[in-house]
Amino acid sequence: MTRNTIKLLLAEDEPALGQIVKETLESRDFEVFLCENGEEAYKVYQEVQPEILVLDVMMPKKDGFTLAREIRQENSTIPIIFLTAKSQVKDVVEGFQYGGNDYLKKPFSMEELIVRIHALLNRIHLKQDHTQIPIGNYTFNHTQQQLIWEDTSLQLTHRESALLFHLSEKRNAVLDRTFILNKLWGDDDFFNARSMDVFITKLRKKLKNDPEIQIVNVRGFGYKLIC
Repeated sequence: MTRNTIKLLLAEDEPALGQIVKETLESRDFEVFLCENGEEAYKVYQEVQPEILVLDVMMPKKDGFTLAREIRQENSTIPIIFLTAKSQVKDVVEGFQYGGNDYLKKPFSMEELIVRIHALLNRIHLKQDHTQIPIGNYTFNHTQQQLIWEDTSLQLTHRESALLFHLSEKRNAVLDRTFILNKLWGDDDFFNARSMDVFITKLRKKLKNDPEIQIVNVRGFGYKLIC
């Protein structure tokens, strides 16, 4: 493996397809950890700490959606791509609700998979390299807890800033309600949930100058920042 090798966890229960994907990615400087079921994949994830996950949806012992949900409880930023034979819109939506960043329908081309992997990794690296996060026509400075609109700067509280940061990390995907309550409030009880709703309302008001920005309540799952 080269010094710039990217660690990738591939969970795919079709042995022939899994081997083809593994060998192709390894020829492109990926270090691929291939697992054939969700339980094995979760153990390998904890051991090797990969940089990106490619998960088949339909797997024995633990399906891809369940695996992604468990990993999202520990890591809110790792990119996740689902491989699925399902084509209905509700199945695709479900994948995003469980923490997926992208999906590919089977059969797929290896070139398309590689392009999507690099696109997600580049997006994550850009976020990590910059404290100035664009949110619509706003600029969010996470380290200084400031939301900037044209020549005006709004100072955010620590919790407002942390909540907006996690929403921006998951923009256009659902931020799991239980995950963020446990992370920022320490418990997902009723009173903390009501408190978070208040903070969401405050953020909506502070982002109101850009009508293209929405923070949507996805009932039963969490919130989604659309911009």
